[in-house]
Amino acid sequence: MAEAVETMDGWYCLHDFRVMDWTSWKLASEENRQAAIEEFQNWMSDMEQVEEANNGSQLVYKIIGHKADIMFMILRPTMDELQEIETAFDKTKIASFMTKSFSYLSVVELSKYMSKPGVDIEHKPEVQARLKPILPRWDYMCFYPMDKRRMNDDNWYSLEKDARSKLMYEHSKTGRKYAGQIKQIITGSFGFDDWEWGVTLFAHDPLPIKKLVYEMRFDEVSARYGEFGDFYFGNILEKDAAANYFHI
Repeated sequence: MAEAVETMDGWYCLHDFRVMDWTSWKLASEENRQAAIEEFQNWMSDMEQVEEANNGSQLVYKIIGHKADIMFMILRPTMDELQEIETAFDKTKIASFMTKSFSYLSVVELSKYMSKPGVDIEHKPEVQARLKPILPRWDYMCFYPMDKRRMNDDNWYSLEKDARSKLMYEHSKTGRKYAGQIKQIITGSFGFDDWEWGVTLFAHDPLPIKKLVYEMRFDEVSARYGEFGDFYFGNILEKDAAANYFHI
C-alpha cells in the first residue's frame, strides 16, 4: 500500500460565508441598524484583541457575486473556540439579517513531503509561524476547496510516496514564482468537512491570483489529480469601513 505522509497541524480554521438580507435591512429602523452596526464593530474589536494577544487571527471580506456577501475567516487554537465564536456572532443583531450560504471547517496544515527523515522541523520558529499565522490584511482574497482525485489510474492515494513528493515539489515551484505577490494558507479538512483541503490566497492585486491558479492547472498534480469546488473572491472589510458598507 502507498505510504501516508505525516502532516503538521496548527490553528483550527473556520471560513463562514453569509448572505445579507438587504431588503429586511432597509426596512429596519435607522436606530436598529445603527445599533447592529455598532455591535458588529465591537465584536470585531474583541476579535482584534485576541489577535493582539497572539491567541488567534481573523479577517472579514466582502464577497463579490451571488454566492455570499460576507466571509469571516477565523483561526483559533481549539475547535471549541470556533464554535463559541460562531454561536456568539449568530446572537448578534446584524446576524439576524444574514443567512449562512456556505462554511468550511479545517485546520492549518503543512505536509512533510519535503522534510528529511528523522529531522524535526515542526518546532522551528518559521514553521510554527506558518502553522499559527497572523492573517495578512491584504486587499483581495480567494478561497476554494479541493480534493485529490481517486479514479481508476488517476488515484492520488495509490501513488507511491516518492512519486507524490516529486509532483508536489514541481507544483511548489510554480507557487514560488509568485512570492511577494500572493500569500497562501492551506488548511486540511479530512474528517472535518466534505472536501479534503481549503486553499486561501491573499493579494494586493487580483490578477496574480488568476495567473497563479491558471498556471497551476498545467502542473500534473492539478491537471491529473486535482478536483476543485466553488471559488469565492472578495475585498477586505476593515472595522472602520463597516458602517459605510452597511449604510443605507
